[in-house]
Amino acid sequence: MTGTHVIGIDGGTEGLRARVFDLTGRSLGDHSAPYETDFPAPGRAEQDPDAWWRACGEAVRGAVAASGVDTGSIAALACDTTSCTVVALDEDGAPLRPCLLWMDVRAHEEAADILATGDPALRVNGAGAGPLSPEWMLPKALWIKRNQPDILARATKVGEYQDFLTFRLTGRWCASLNNLTMRWHYQTQHGGWPDSLLARLDLSDLREKWPSDIAAPGEVVGPLTPAAADHLGLSTGVQVVQGGADAFIGMIGLGVTQPGDLALITGSSHLQLGIAAGETHAAGVWGTYADCVYPGRPVIEGGQTSTGSIIAWFKRNFAPGTPYDDLNAAAAALPPGAEGLLAVDHFQGNRTPHTDALARGAITGLTLKHSPAHVYRALIEGVCLGTRAIVDAFGDAFEAKRIVVAGGATNAPFWLQIHADTLGLPLEITEQPEAPCLGSAILAAYGAGAFDSIDAGCAAMVRTARVIEPDMDAHAAYAPIYDRYRTAYHALKEVRE
Repeated sequence: MTGTHVIGIDGGTEGLRARVFDLTGRSLGDHSAPYETDFPAPGRAEQDPDAWWRACGEAVRGAVAASGVDTGSIAALACDTTSCTVVALDEDGAPLRPCLLWMDVRAHEEAADILATGDPALRVNGAGAGPLSPEWMLPKALWIKRNQPDILARATKVGEYQDFLTFRLTGRWCASLNNLTMRWHYQTQHGGWPDSLLARLDLSDLREKWPSDIAAPGEVVGPLTPAAADHLGLSTGVQVVQGGADAFIGMIGLGVTQPGDLALITGSSHLQLGIAAGETHAAGVWGTYADCVYPGRPVIEGGQTSTGSIIAWFKRNFAPGTPYDDLNAAAAALPPGAEGLLAVDHFQGNRTPHTDALARGAITGLTLKHSPAHVYRALIEGVCLGTRAIVDAFGDAFEAKRIVVAGGATNAPFWLQIHADTLGLPLEITEQPEAPCLGSAILAAYGAGAFDSIDAGCAAMVRTARVIEPDMDAHAAYAPIYDRYRTAYHALKEVRE
């Protein structure tokens, strides 16, 4: 490996951040550059891909300046980006329209039509039972075909944010195996490209526009082009290594590498990404995605639509002047179960394990004894019990042995403790909070030859900061509460219907 430093680039929803790392995982300098999101209609969200490129140049130059390292010491870079953020480009890679951002759900009818085909490629969507999110590649591409056929006809390249950035950096139209397997219905164990599904949708011509080159995370795509090197303020000797979708590359940045390891990514919503023991497809889970992050280790996926957003909703509406520290202290004084209060966390529907968009939240068991502290604790417990329900739904394919947490909950000890207690497992918190950036940096270092494997890169560059141990007495107390939580969904569905 030529050089002693690497750059991790994280293309997020609000902006792009770059970080310079040494080979021990120490962040030496970072810089972020924002870009705007346009919401042209309800359910729609778009960005200008050229704004990503401008932000990439600004962020990389700023991070290198902040780090103080010589540009000659930078061996490689890798990127992670939002997914599935779909772009339509001309031959030169110029955007023909704004992207359809990952959160854009205009293609809900297309998603339903695709699921109705029953094609075998849909096995990754709850074993064919769904859901198929309108956020994914095929629904968005089908929406463009139906509503803007001239755009699709003119496009010679249809891909993702990841592919756009890779093309601008290297001049190579190359997709990440990560994105393909988990959002494009590409399956390494079942024939690769979803040709039969494309044919059913009259989208066979899309294959000609998708990248024909595929690189797995950690594979070298190529060196920076002279134009890209000038834009970033780097040399053309810097190698561009393939990354992928932000949350999945975050698994690497958390050191989640072995079967039984789970990345619990928290924030306004929760995402559960585990390394499964083998291939499985079942109702209530997404995946497994073969070779998605690591060769030969399938990834299983679950998610909660509303988590931190529920707590923010409660504080905003019912405790606007009360600091979180005070809310946590009052709730911590209460026993598990909040003295009979139970909350169901489906405020914006349920993603997994019920895959029910019409599911709704509930607070049951209210008495005149209960206070805001009871409600606050019950809401947190409802979120944590929802996480346990997802882990249980993974079944025999995934036995949780190790859980590593990233995101907003890492700054909330009370919330972390209830997660540990409901799961009955310890939770690890790593030193580097920017897990996607670090994951990209590890891939860059591996691709540049600093490590023999991605695993070795994780061992060298990821460190545990602290461990939250479960209170097993509390775990036992949660057993009957968990049973009530699981029953509540079905009871509420009967009332709704």
